[in-house]
Amino acid sequence: MRLDEAGLSQWGRRIGETLRPPAFLGLQGPLGAGKSVLARAIGDGAGVGPSMPSPSYNLVFRYPSAIGHEVLHLDLYRIESSDELWELGWDTLGMDHEIVLVEWPERAGDMMPGDHWLIQLDLVPGSPALRDVSVHRIGTASDLAPFPVTAAGA
Repeated sequence: MRLDEAGLSQWGRRIGETLRPPAFLGLQGPLGAGKSVLARAIGDGAGVGPSMPSPSYNLVFRYPSAIGHEVLHLDLYRIESSDELWELGWDTLGMDHEIVLVEWPERAGDMMPGDHWLIQLDLVPGSPALRDVSVHRIGTASDLAPFPVTAAGA
């Protein structure tokens, strides 16, 4: 599916509104592909009040939501080994009330839970406003909101 930033945000808000914890979502793609844009939109849809900056330097941010969930936003870009995940409290993530958004999930290797989503965002050559988006369910992850009807190029 091909989405512009508005479509990506619309879809992210819908994911946040409909996703039921516990849930793990891995957000993959190159720098500037929109991973943080999507994470903020999911948080917004899940009822997170404050803005959600990229956790690049803090590695993990935890946000309460207005509907009783907690949204965790992790950025593993600076992780050099999956062994470093334990310092982030990795073994306690994914509790019943948590939506866990992981940028650069490939750095977690086989430490990602058995049930999760991988969302791949790729820049579209020659069209900097568009992203190619693909979604893969791993295991029996709970349902994810479908793409918006107003997808670019649909």
